[in-house]
Amino acid sequence: MNPAIHAEWTKFHSVRSTWWSVAATVSLMIGYAGLAALSVRLGGDEELSAQGAIVGGTFYLGQFAVVTLATLVITSEYATGAIRSTLQWLPRRGGVLLAKAAVLAPVSFLLGLVCAGVGLAIAVPLIDGYGTPTSLSGVLQTTLATGGYFALLSLFCLGVGTALRSTAGTITVVTLILLMVPILIGGLGLDEVVHFFPGLAGTNAMVSGVSPVLGMPTPYPAWLGLPICAIWSAGALALGQALFRKRDAA
Repeated sequence: MNPAIHAEWTKFHSVRSTWWSVAATVSLMIGYAGLAALSVRLGGDEELSAQGAIVGGTFYLGQFAVVTLATLVITSEYATGAIRSTLQWLPRRGGVLLAKAAVLAPVSFLLGLVCAGVGLAIAVPLIDGYGTPTSLSGVLQTTLATGGYFALLSLFCLGVGTALRSTAGTITVVTLILLMVPILIGGLGLDEVVHFFPGLAGTNAMVSGVSPVLGMPTPYPAWLGLPICAIWSAGALALGQALFRKRDAA
């Protein structure tokens, strides 16, 4: 597997779209956290904490750059026809997805750690004395959970992208699942169900007690948020792998 992972890493870091997606994630997350914290200091939302600023940046902005990053890892190969070469070099199709996941998940985890860590380093001192204080344990929880959520979200996109083979189709479906479907279900009064979608479950893992996105108590403890996301990721990867084995590369 090591040569396959090395080949995937080379493909991953040698294309411009990877670095544009990484730069977009960092700038969106840190920019949102800084602006949200500054608004609290200038007399805006006094209930906002530094953790809440990171969660908002993740849910409304940063996660969609991660979606693009993870989607292109597989769909760009179908768009360019490179998937044929990939399967010639590594005919075992399970190994292809495994190698891509072995590259994508650690990079996404590290990206989440950096974005949340730097964002909190900016937001905590700005909010101190003005908004809701954040403890050291809260900082660690939000930082680690953001990394875990980005890693699981990237695997979810890898599975959906493998199943659909289309960049536009994958981004559309994932965006619907992350944002639009929960909004529609919440509008029907099924608020408890909304918390089990991956976007809300991931952000629920970053805080304890009340979801900063919905402003209501979460129906499960924070530690359960990431396992819920893992179930979505495993389901998407299983679907993608099953279709990947059955269909031709073209």
